[in-house]
Amino acid sequence: MSSVKIEFKDLSKRYKDVLAVSNFSAQVQSGRVTGFLGPNGAGKSTALRCLLGLVNPTGGGAEINGGSYSQLVDPIHKVGAVLDSRGFHPGLTAKQNLKIMASASDINFSRIDEVLELVDLASAANKRTKGFSLGMKQRLSLAIAMLGDPEILILDEPANGLDPLGIVWLREFLQKLAGEGRTILVSSHQLAEMQNTVSDVLIINKGVLVAQGTIKEICKGRSLEEAFLELTLRKSA
Repeated sequence: MSSVKIEFKDLSKRYKDVLAVSNFSAQVQSGRVTGFLGPNGAGKSTALRCLLGLVNPTGGGAEINGGSYSQLVDPIHKVGAVLDSRGFHPGLTAKQNLKIMASASDINFSRIDEVLELVDLASAANKRTKGFSLGMKQRLSLAIAMLGDPEILILDEPANGLDPLGIVWLREFLQKLAGEGRTILVSSHQLAEMQNTVSDVLIINKGVLVAQGTIKEICKGRSLEEAFLELTLRKSA
């Protein structure tokens, strides 16, 4: 079985007069944490939304396990995604929100306590989410993404709102999942933390891939921030 779990193939997406993504091709391997990096407006979120079937590409495509997201059988057990940490009812508790998601996906309720423990939210299980901090909402979003015990995780800015201890926890959490053979694709602006977290890097700028490789290949002895700035500013010049 191929180790390539996610593949962008000449992906393009245009919104009226704006070309958000242009002929973007890249691969994401299993058993690794891949950082998806780029300045604001670079096209990262658009590419992820195309990957998850939330937006239709203008050209090319994006595949998971060799096909489109819509072709996946039982997708919640294949892919967990966090693109927004606001996708739950503020008047319900963490556990109640998870019960709704579990019911909709025919997942046994016993999994709820497991994922709350997994994301270190067991002590807040019966608290209403309207009182959650941004960091707690991020953890709850991760719990929802993990409900189906997926082999692939796609995360957009999962460290937002996390304190330093939470960021260290997230790093170890993602690396542990990758160590189990799962595929992790994570978009983030926190370059220093990404350097400590990821195995591979994709850098996109103005909708175009400017670099792809292992963290060592991209950095070449520099910090990831230095490499990122050199690559994106050079390509913008």
